[in-house]
Amino acid sequence: MTKSIHNSEHYTWGQNCDGWHLLKGETLSVIQERMPSESSEKLHFHEKSQQLFFILSGTATFEIEGEEFLVKAHESIHIKPGLKHKIKNMNKADLHFLVISEPKAHGDRINC
Repeated sequence: MTKSIHNSEHYTWGQNCDGWHLLKGETLSVIQERMPSESSEKLHFHEKSQQLFFILSGTATFEIEGEEFLVKAHESIHIKPGLKHKIKNMNKADLHFLVISEPKAHGDRINC
């Protein structure tokens, strides 16, 4: 079966952000997310999970261990377990991206 935001489990988070579970496994998670203009998540880290963020459209601003990185459409950034990080959308348009976590990050998030 093919998966998309139209037939996947949906949830909301942060400042009116959306997430869709394209793959919800114990050892691997793939989520498509949408962040509205000028929204941000809280600084946090994962004890076990590594994550790869792939930007579908827009430009994401990542803060990782106090350093900022701009990640544009069709680029990705890898975040290792234990690194304090957050994603922000400082643009006028919505930000769309995939977040791939191994193992799953739900239940492994520690807010700073």
